[in-house]
Amino acid sequence: MLAPLYPILDASLLTSRSLDLESIATAWQATGVTLMQYRNKQGSARQMLRDAARMREIFPRNGIARLILNDRPDLALLADFDGVHVGQGDVSVEDARMIVGPTRWVGVSTHSSEQVVEADRTNCDYIAYGPIFSTESKANPDPTVGLAGLRAVRTLTAKPLVAIGGVTRKNCRSVIDAGADSVAVISDLLPGSENNNGISKSARQIVEEFLALLM
Repeated sequence: MLAPLYPILDASLLTSRSLDLESIATAWQATGVTLMQYRNKQGSARQMLRDAARMREIFPRNGIARLILNDRPDLALLADFDGVHVGQGDVSVEDARMIVGPTRWVGVSTHSSEQVVEADRTNCDYIAYGPIFSTESKANPDPTVGLAGLRAVRTLTAKPLVAIGGVTRKNCRSVIDAGADSVAVISDLLPGSENNNGISKSARQIVEEFLALLM
């Protein structure tokens, strides 16, 4: 069963907001986050493994928290992560499974009902679907699918469904109500965006607000 909140730690976003990976991961760990993904689209394998090692120290392998690496099943194995997430342009679910083995998770991104049906036929552990809303965390995002699209694909698979793309504290509850088992959040989880009172909140406060809305 998926945790309702699936934080994604994006290396480029951390840099753009002058945030430290270790500080953010430590704050998330303190809130009891049990599922998290590390994503680095521009970094070298060395950088990814170095960051992954820091995250593994913060989230020790204890059967409670799962660390997922984006794109690279080979590095997920080397980093002793708990799984890998692949996109439509990455290695296939089957190839990723061959690399990481039967016990680690394999998640896959989808952007249409056809891709959801295809993913449902694989041995992936969960399916991510989106972007639900417009997003700025991806250079060339796919067209938004909206809550109606999410409701439609919910009927196409019994696998755990992760909604991604533009999910914030303002809309996360509506996404769960539309059929998602979990929401993947990137930008709105990090300090740097201000609330209506103009007060910048800490990473821990932001996660706690999300959890209160999703539980």
